[in-house]
Amino acid sequence: MTTSTDSPRQRLRDTIVDAARARTIAAGWDAVRMGGVATTAGVSRQTVYNEFGSKAGLAEALARAEVDRFVGDVRDALLAHGSDVRAGAYAAIARTLSTAADNPLVKAILTSARGGSDELLPYLTTRAEVVLTEASGALIDWAGDHLPGADQAALAFAADTVVRLVVSHIVLPREPIEETATALADLAVRLFSAAARPTL
Repeated sequence: MTTSTDSPRQRLRDTIVDAARARTIAAGWDAVRMGGVATTAGVSRQTVYNEFGSKAGLAEALARAEVDRFVGDVRDALLAHGSDVRAGAYAAIARTLSTAADNPLVKAILTSARGGSDELLPYLTTRAEVVLTEASGALIDWAGDHLPGADQAALAFAADTVVRLVVSHIVLPREPIEETATALADLAVRLFSAAARPTL
């Protein structure tokens, strides 16, 4: 059976987003034009507009696709460590930071922002609802399996706080990844301990 993710339209959208990603990496988001994306994707310019409506719509789709990659990594890291809160938190945070540091799209976004253009950066920061929702959801899902009885409001706050801090260190890294991951993992343990008390 064909699922929505395997549908011809979804494959078309994925192709266009991949083309936008390639052009952003090559020249920066400001230089990306809908016509150029269409050429790279092998479709018409009108098709790109039909699917995404505007460049802003394409930016949002591009951000979501990248977030999906990161969140998949976070889930894998958490699952690999079961109920070991600190090990899972450290692995997920360290993997996210190292992946972001090596990610050519993230580099392109940050390089453009440092050059005075931040058209795409808000999708990682001030308009980062997708990042916060998806990444926090991964942490909450994991905690639901391994921290039974945790206070849900405190758990949501803990997950949101950890994700916001990780994003801030992606945008403005200060210390080596290992040091940052260690400090944030220690904080995550405190926050999740408060949410799960007295079961953790």
